[in-house]
Amino acid sequence: MRVIAGKARRLQLKTPEGFDTRPTTDKTKETLFNILNPYLADADFLDLFSGSGAIGIEALSRGAKYAAFVEDSKIALECIRANLKLTKLEELSEVIPHTVLEAIRALEVKGKVFDVIFMDPPYNNMLEKDVLLELQHSNIIYCDTIIVVEASLKTKFDYLEGTKFRIFKKKEYKTNQHVFIELN
Repeated sequence: MRVIAGKARRLQLKTPEGFDTRPTTDKTKETLFNILNPYLADADFLDLFSGSGAIGIEALSRGAKYAAFVEDSKIALECIRANLKLTKLEELSEVIPHTVLEAIRALEVKGKVFDVIFMDPPYNNMLEKDVLLELQHSNIIYCDTIIVVEASLKTKFDYLEGTKFRIFKKKEYKTNQHVFIELN
C-alpha cells in the first residue's frame, strides 16, 4: 500500500499485522480521492476507524491542512504513528487513541470542526449508523461537511430517512462501496 499522489507520493505505508484491519486498495483509494480532491485544499480531515492511517495520510499529501486519526487498536496506532513519521506529516496531524464515539465527544469539547470525515468501520456491524446518529447532533461538522462511509455492498442506509443527512453520491466496487453523505 502506498501514497498515491501529493507531497508524500510513492511512499510505501505499513499496515497493521493480522486480520483486524482491511486496507483500502490503491485503485479504490484513487477513485475515492478523484471524487474528494476538490474538497481537500486547506481542509480539516477526520479519519475514523483509521487502521493504518492511509486515507488521512493521502488527504494530507493532497493538500488537507490537518488530519485527526481515530483508532482504538494499539497495533494500528503504532502503525499510524510510524506512517506519519515516514511521510513527514506528523506536524499536520493528531492521533486520537479512543473509540470513535469517545473521540467525537472529545473533539466537540476541543471545538474542532471538520470539512471532510471518512469512516471505514468493521463491515456489517452497523457501527456507521451509531456514528452518523452521533454526528447529526454534533458541533464537529459544518453545514457542508462531506461524510464518506466505506461499507460492504450489503450495508443499507435506509435509517438516514429520519435523520438530518442525505446520500448525495454512491460509488460501488466489487465487494464494497463508498457512500457520500451531507446534511439535508
